[in-house]
Amino acid sequence: MTDTVPPFLNVAHSLSGKRWQARPYDERLAWGLAQGRGLPEIVGRVLAARGVTEEACDGFLNPTLKALLPDPSRFKDMDVAAERIARAIMDGEPVAVFGDYDVDGATSSALLRRFFRAVGADLRIYVPDRMKEGYGPNGPALLRLKAEGVRLVVTVDCGISAFAALEAAAEAGLDVVVLDHHAAEPRLPPAVALVNPNRLDEDGAYRTLCAAGVTFLAVVAVNRALRGAGFYAGRNEPNLMEWLDLVALGTVCDVVPLTGLNRALVAQGLKVMARRANPGLSALSDVAGVKEKPDAYHAGFVLGPRVNAGGRVGASDLGARLLSTDDPMEAMELAQKLEAHNAERRAVEQGVLADAMARLEEHAEELAELVFVAGEGWHPGVIGIVASRLKERYSRPACVIALEQGADGTVIGKASGRSVRGVDLGAAVIAARQEGLLMAGGGHRMAAGFTVAGNKLADLQAFLTGRVAEQVSAAPLVPTLELDGALSVGAANAALVDRLNQLGPFGTGNAEPRFAVTDARVVRADVVGANHVRCILQGGDGARLKAIAFRALDSEMGKALLMGRGSPFHLAGVLRIDRWNGAEGVQLLIDDAAPAQTM
Repeated sequence: MTDTVPPFLNVAHSLSGKRWQARPYDERLAWGLAQGRGLPEIVGRVLAARGVTEEACDGFLNPTLKALLPDPSRFKDMDVAAERIARAIMDGEPVAVFGDYDVDGATSSALLRRFFRAVGADLRIYVPDRMKEGYGPNGPALLRLKAEGVRLVVTVDCGISAFAALEAAAEAGLDVVVLDHHAAEPRLPPAVALVNPNRLDEDGAYRTLCAAGVTFLAVVAVNRALRGAGFYAGRNEPNLMEWLDLVALGTVCDVVPLTGLNRALVAQGLKVMARRANPGLSALSDVAGVKEKPDAYHAGFVLGPRVNAGGRVGASDLGARLLSTDDPMEAMELAQKLEAHNAERRAVEQGVLADAMARLEEHAEELAELVFVAGEGWHPGVIGIVASRLKERYSRPACVIALEQGADGTVIGKASGRSVRGVDLGAAVIAARQEGLLMAGGGHRMAAGFTVAGNKLADLQAFLTGRVAEQVSAAPLVPTLELDGALSVGAANAALVDRLNQLGPFGTGNAEPRFAVTDARVVRADVVGANHVRCILQGGDGARLKAIAFRALDSEMGKALLMGRGSPFHLAGVLRIDRWNGAEGVQLLIDDAAPAQTM
């Protein structure tokens, strides 16, 4: 974004240092969509800005799996994978699923276990300990499973880069099927089958699927293989649709684009989630205080972090166990453990974030295209969240490295990275591994992880910074905030929010509509919770609107709102229905602000 296009509402430098810009859209298309379907003009504008055409509009508003689910056989190795898993089920072979410790891995593991249970088979879940084993399959764990009698291991959300581990398994005679979605290399590790829409020999049409989506397609394929083999003669075939709540949770939490098939999986999965048929999800919702119909926000920001908490600061398999249990009492016990771990995670995260920001501020003048920060004693379980926070703060990719000294005195760094639109961080990390700068590493466009020797940190930083700089040379990273339009205080009403909610589920690829509420006077502002700023806004016509800025107390924006009683602001954010004591209103979740007289 350059200065050749005027900033939206003349906000070139907001209170959080961002340049506001209008989300581009086709004005004629916007009017056509609105008039043809009886929608407010601003809703038509939101649709047009997301690339929704007249032809695609009905499918966008009502995405169905019937229209969008592909034949699983289109993926390389899928039929081989399905046949091997089906044979294991029919022959009663001991099988284990080796899952990642994040939400995508937990939902994928739970989905596979529920399918096995539904067809009368057993499936062992193995999730590596983040601190002791790190990410992905490792040789000792696979060989231990083999020694315990496991004949087949299915890896979910990991495995595509586990060369050494899968070579060890192959030498030991252990069959492995890989279900993954992370970036692949030209050379693939040895396995019975490697199903991954990001294999280089795939056409890329489904490259944005997360592991839960890939696992669901694999379950469809295995179910078909079992049917073809006559397995269901005299027994009921499972209803695969009843597990779409797990697929929706994994898809939202892995921050993949909510377009096409992903959009249909989440839209239908949220309907299943609302039925509260999964005891684990129901218990977690109760513990987290979710009382309304769940949407993508609840999945991504309420349920997801709690499922993740086990892998970050507790037992790595807690999330998968919670999501796969049918025992309500066990579900509640596990949900309460995860809630406690999540509170611990927040405290640990705040400490690491404060330390990381202090280190970066010491060298603020040296901040390059990549935020790269390392520290000893940082908990590896929270560095991904801290990387996300730093990415948001500095509007550029961020890598956070937790350093630890081994018994032999060598320093090893475990890292997590998060990227911004336009920068493929996973590709940069894979290139660094191929250059010999990493002990291990991989990822996808928006997120990556790696392990690095302490003496390679400086070289790695230079390499990754150079790779990122190459990608942004044509489009410099300017902190921007995209807005779908401007509203008066009075126009931010429940009727508009209800209309906008029909465009969900929202997430990457279908951003939740963000508006600027203009010329809003702060008539009251106070602090709620630990560091949130709550406001009452009033428009020129006397209409009022509740608003809140999360984690804003110590920011320039938070201070301005607290001190700005009576002053007019343009306030950027998303609108949500606010239910309180049986009443229903609207609340603005403030992302940014600027004095209304900004020029």
